Amino acid sequence: MQIRKTYREVNPELLYAEIRDFVLKQGAVVDEAKLETYTLPGDTSSFISRGTLTFKADEGGKECLRAHVVGSARMETKMMLDIDEKLFPQDKVAALQDDLDFIFGSYEAGAEE
Repeated sequence: MQIRKTYREVNPELLYAEIRDFVLKQGAVVDEAKLETYTLPGDTSSFISRGTLTFKADEGGKECLRAHVVGSARMETKMMLDIDEKLFPQDKVAALQDDLDFIFGSYEAGAEE
């Protein structure tokens, strides 16, 4: 399953941190966490961030969720979640979506694709 969202005027680092905390709340374990920041071409005072988080259902288990966040607080931030529903069941997916919608729903630019 894949969930895609676009947000306006959301700091990508904040979204990254909230995704991490919300997925941990559902009992998953962080496998990898990487966050990078780049300057925008032609404007060294503006930045774009790229973050990737991977989670396992338990220690030593298989990857159950991968999150990608790319964006800029001044423009838009895109989020993509790749979820293995066998390892991260639908009730946890629904709870994760509810948490994200509660915090970031008013900033959402596009509908879930």
